[in-house]
Amino acid sequence: MARMSLVRSLAVVAMLTPSVNARAANTDPDWPCIQRKVPQLSLGQIWNGPELPPAAKDFSKDPAVSALVEEVAARRMPIADAQKKIKDFAASLPAEQLAPKMAMLVQGMFDHMDAERSHVISGISRYARKQPEMAAALRKAASDVDALRAKPDADPDEIERRTEQLKFATRIFNERVQSLTYVCEVPTIIEQRLYQLSKAVSETLAAKK
Repeated sequence: MARMSLVRSLAVVAMLTPSVNARAANTDPDWPCIQRKVPQLSLGQIWNGPELPPAAKDFSKDPAVSALVEEVAARRMPIADAQKKIKDFAASLPAEQLAPKMAMLVQGMFDHMDAERSHVISGISRYARKQPEMAAALRKAASDVDALRAKPDADPDEIERRTEQLKFATRIFNERVQSLTYVCEVPTIIEQRLYQLSKAVSETLAAKK
């Protein structure tokens, strides 16, 4: 009985966690994170340099800029290495190409990383939508096991089997809740990286003046 009570307690704690987080975040019922949900960024949030010219939106037509965007946006690359790549790229440009190419780079990084961030946010919402269903299933399974245990003629082997199933399902549920703690940080990590990369561009341009 004590073992069953422990399983029930774990299930209850896990069920409560997402709903508390959702209330702390905002009114979106599918948003489980403490962090406020901001589906898309604005360029002004990460770029304090001069206004980007319309031609910057054509960054995808420039193979060198496009390749650099892909490289520095990848989170597996240490931020210091990414910033160095930006500065090295700037150093390789003729003076007359510096400003337009750097503008393309900023626009490219913003478009690429904002899209990646939005994709992560959508994934978090989809992931979280499954949690209430799993929580309801856990509650029902726990109730069914309790009802089975209350029967005087219950099969001990069946009780043990269903108890183990409930423990396994509870562990999976708790692992999903715990994984959200990390996943919820990813949009902020992307935003911070984008800001740091954009700052490297701004500093590079300032140093060339």
